[in-house]
Amino acid sequence: MQIGVAYSEPAQQLWLRIEVPEDATVQNAIEQSGILRKFPNIDIATCAVGIFGKVAELDDSLKAGDRIEIYRAITADPATVPRRQMVGDDDE
Repeated sequence: MQIGVAYSEPAQQLWLRIEVPEDATVQNAIEQSGILRKFPNIDIATCAVGIFGKVAELDDSLKAGDRIEIYRAITADPATVPRRQMVGDDDE
């Protein structure tokens, strides 16, 4: 069956379509995709993964057409990001 594997860094995004066996898991698909060789900094043992935006486990089964997403850790410190004014805020 065909599935997708997606990963994004600030300078590069990659979305691969691959064929996996019917009994493939999220981990099987990530390993088979070759994405770990292209991005050696990915540690699937510690990073979160998802299927179509919903957090998944590495041993979750896949369905044809699923898109696996590998998530990076948030690197922006909320204390250093300027606060955006909400629409409707009338603090002036």
